[in-house]
Amino acid sequence: MINFLLWIIVGAVIGWVASLIMKTNSRQGLLADIIVGIVGAFLAGIFLSPLFGIGTINEGDFSIPALLVSLGGAVILLAISKLFRNVGGFLAIVVIVLLVFVYFNCWVMESNSAFCASVRLLPFLQ
Repeated sequence: MINFLLWIIVGAVIGWVASLIMKTNSRQGLLADIIVGIVGAFLAGIFLSPLFGIGTINEGDFSIPALLVSLGGAVILLAISKLFRNVGGFLAIVVIVLLVFVYFNCWVMESNSAFCASVRLLPFLQ
């Protein structure tokens, strides 16, 4: 339980610092800061952690390098969201993230799940 509360607090701080860096602090509140911090750490876990070999706060790593990688992911998330401010842009981001997720889980990691097997059978992917 303490780890969960620490994760929420650190996610809020990372989201707040990222919003200060990207100058979006006046438009978002505490809940948005928490979401940006946690989702940014998730994105950092996908894209930045393999590059640097460092975990993120989502993996329970609260070291300085992990905090910086999570902050980098939150800044990337805010930069992407600044590009797409309307609902269509948000949906485009969601679709892109889902496609990246499917790619990494079904091809790079070669998962044998039923979902990945059905995705590989899609006619436009043959």
